[in-house]
Amino acid sequence: MSKVITALSVSVDGYITGRDPRPGQGLGDGGTLFDWYGSGDVPSEAFDGFRLSKESRPFFDALASQVGASLAGRKTYDDSDSFGGDGGPHPTAPLFVLSHRPAPEMNGDRQTLVTTGIEDAIAAAKKAAGDKNVALMGGGITTAALKAGLVDELVLHQIPILLGGGRPFFQELPSHIRLRILEVVSAPDVTHLHYSVER
Repeated sequence: MSKVITALSVSVDGYITGRDPRPGQGLGDGGTLFDWYGSGDVPSEAFDGFRLSKESRPFFDALASQVGASLAGRKTYDDSDSFGGDGGPHPTAPLFVLSHRPAPEMNGDRQTLVTTGIEDAIAAAKKAAGDKNVALMGGGITTAALKAGLVDELVLHQIPILLGGGRPFFQELPSHIRLRILEVVSAPDVTHLHYSVER
């Protein structure tokens, strides 16, 4: 059954970017959050060019192989330079972009703009994903989906660094949200924390 998940690299102090993320600068001064994608010796079977540690590769590939669509917020889309204009963060899954302000026209057939809110964006992504999962990208969109009760699982790829500033993984939530630990995988340069969201 299709699930809505988020799986983002995050610093120990809770940031998913460094300071000054913007188009052309990506994560700002937080680029080290992605170092674990290439710091190992084991090629990923899901992402060409990724070389992961032997501990990370099975965990990462299992998650990536179940992604049927990605959903990004507008800030993430802009800061990622539109993912090249015709693709997305995942090598095969289509990308949906939620924006509440004018956006550039989507290029190619793998990007779709949604302007009518988080519920409609997730519904469209789930339809495209079929029996696979929808992967959320960005702190704002993850928070909006949590507020709407639409997130099934959270994955924090926690990097052993204190960035001291940047965009937080989560924005303010209206109340406590209980999580249940599903799996913890410790690797040399990242700890993978996998939770389900209790409802």
